[in-house]
Amino acid sequence: MKNNKDISSFAWMLLALLGLIWGGSFLSIRVALDEVGFLTSVAHRTGWAMVLLWLYVWLRGLPVPFERCIWGGFLGMGLLNNAIPFSLMAWGQLTIETGLTSILNAATAIFGVIIAAIFFADERLSARKMIGVSLGFLGVATAIGLEHLLAFDPRSLAQLAVIGGTISYAFAGVWAKKMLSGLAPEVAAAGMLTGSTLIMLPAAWIIEGPITLDLQPITWLAIAYYVVIATALAYLLYYRILAIAGSGNLMLVTLLVPPVAILLGALVLGEELQARAYWGFLLLALGLVILDGRAVDAFRRAK
Repeated sequence: MKNNKDISSFAWMLLALLGLIWGGSFLSIRVALDEVGFLTSVAHRTGWAMVLLWLYVWLRGLPVPFERCIWGGFLGMGLLNNAIPFSLMAWGQLTIETGLTSILNAATAIFGVIIAAIFFADERLSARKMIGVSLGFLGVATAIGLEHLLAFDPRSLAQLAVIGGTISYAFAGVWAKKMLSGLAPEVAAAGMLTGSTLIMLPAAWIIEGPITLDLQPITWLAIAYYVVIATALAYLLYYRILAIAGSGNLMLVTLLVPPVAILLGALVLGEELQARAYWGFLLLALGLVILDGRAVDAFRRAK
């Protein structure tokens, strides 16, 4: 895996594409939620994407592991990286704007740094990381708003649910490093989606009733987008960028997603975000840039 700080024009193009894809996922999920329950929407997402990725693995002739510990790892990863965050964020989108959901989702990298520092000795929090994390938290608090941090109304609960999803993503990173190292990324993604589908199908069925395929065309279009494009294709694109640009560069996609989601939410759904959401995103983005470190290094060299 590459860790260098240089990034090619091709990698930038892939990053921009991934940002566009994931930015559009928030809109497609919200559209689907007009007809299906939030758990059912997640079951569709993980189930169909699982089928597509296993088909890809089969066509590529990639080896499939059968060890019990690895499949336990898939189940845990499916819970932490799909079932919990997808469900919490979809539930949150029933109350808050898609653009705000995407801004809060950007805090994933902030929580990832903290959780990694707790579990891995080589991921300790340096002074630079502490500054980045602090700015990130300030950005999240600003985007949510003090009144919503102090009150437990439906809007504040929805925002906290989204934050809970980002924390689950952060723990998923630790789980993957400990349990799924050495696997082909495509196999790991397919196995993870299998684990999450084993969780989400019965959960959706029990809580929201039998999953029906008799849906409006617009709902199927939305589901097709976030299954085929924003999940199956996006995972393959994600690992492609990781291979050619490194994990540090991959974090930059976090900054590209909210502007796309905000624009689509405004154009398609007529959403309007309060000024504090934009200020919160700017603070969060500044925190992520400091965590990335390159801007700080460039400033030091220029002095």
